[in-house]
Amino acid sequence: MTEKPMEKTTSVKATETVKKVRPIVRGLYQRAHEAKEKGQFTAYTMTACQYEDILAAMDIVAIWTENYAGLAAAKRDAERFVLKAEADGYSNVICGYVRVGMGFDALRKELGGIPENAPDGGMAMPDMLLGCGCACDPRFKWYQALGHYMNVPTYSFDVIWPPVDADLDEVRDYYIRYQREQFRGLVDFLEQQTKKKLNHDRLWETIKLSDATWQKWWEVDQLRKAIPSPMPTEDHYNAMVPGFFCCGTQLALDFYQELYDEVKQRVDNKVGVIPEEKYRLLFGGGLAPWHTMWIFNYFETLGGVFVMENAYRVYDPVEVPSHVKDPLEYLAWRTFLRWIQRYDKAKKRSGLPTVERLLEYIADYSIDGVVTHASRSCRATTIGQIDWLRRLNEYTKVPTMQLISDIIDVRDYSEAQWKAQINAFVEAVDAHKKRAAR
Repeated sequence: MTEKPMEKTTSVKATETVKKVRPIVRGLYQRAHEAKEKGQFTAYTMTACQYEDILAAMDIVAIWTENYAGLAAAKRDAERFVLKAEADGYSNVICGYVRVGMGFDALRKELGGIPENAPDGGMAMPDMLLGCGCACDPRFKWYQALGHYMNVPTYSFDVIWPPVDADLDEVRDYYIRYQREQFRGLVDFLEQQTKKKLNHDRLWETIKLSDATWQKWWEVDQLRKAIPSPMPTEDHYNAMVPGFFCCGTQLALDFYQELYDEVKQRVDNKVGVIPEEKYRLLFGGGLAPWHTMWIFNYFETLGGVFVMENAYRVYDPVEVPSHVKDPLEYLAWRTFLRWIQRYDKAKKRSGLPTVERLLEYIADYSIDGVVTHASRSCRATTIGQIDWLRRLNEYTKVPTMQLISDIIDVRDYSEAQWKAQINAFVEAVDAHKKRAAR
């Protein structure tokens, strides 16, 4: 049985720049409503589908449905949407993001307008739905299922990457060619819907902006190796907003430059997240518990700071070959190179790029303990976690822990159980750290 939640569900942030994200989030949904009033095209879309530069170049206003679900959960206002989706026959183990989105659109159809007091004014009605095959099956099926509630053109875009044991020299051309064809198909669809041709010069501009943005964000995370930690994971889950949802804009690049400057100043002055940083923790996998983000602050009351995370991650910089002159081919190369990072390391050691990334973080960020979050409704980020932790233990002895709840649904969360588990874990981290110091 779920206990009565704390009044405050969001976390206390460490950096001033990150506190500026909340108005950006409100602006995302306000801009979509304004776009509808002006006759500008809008589209439901999803995170990390690699086509953000194209949408920006074609002035299509994105409505980020997964982010909206997280927003509703953070405000503890997801339940009415989740229950509506379940009443319409959708299982309670289907992705929490999907259930919020389906419930929202079901209620909008039923009520004839946006549900009353919907967070940040609700999502505007889209002109098109851009599904994506990256990460999980709901990203294909969700928008198709919305045909029950709206008559809007849908396009399913595919993002694929090779298996870890593939011969990359042998399969590279096929994967890049396939990905370029996917981008071309998407562009054809968008041009058909908007009656507007994609301007390649404009696309190159958004690509350059997004590349510079991701580079600067990556540089921020390099600063986070400092001891004490200048910026914690709870700040990251706000700082991700411009990079993922404003990609290809000057706003996003300016945000990360400002964040870099602030974090650099904190490093130079040895300003930490808490007065005494005892334990450096890694959020090693799974999505954030959006309904209970203050839990990161609870760790801090015990001396533990999450100094790095492995979810909604910034892409490491990649170098697309200079001979690539077509912007869609560039995007295909960039997508491929992003996904195959650490393949070579994985082949030589653990067999899993995710484990290699975690091992890098443990070494580079001086990690004392690893925590993952198993989400009842997110198979894509939960399946494999136990195997990751088992393989980690073959190469490092830092304590690990798996918390269990959901990304959205607070019914799957127990505050008392989590606190008891966290207290025991921190004791284990403390004992391990003392043994290692002998």
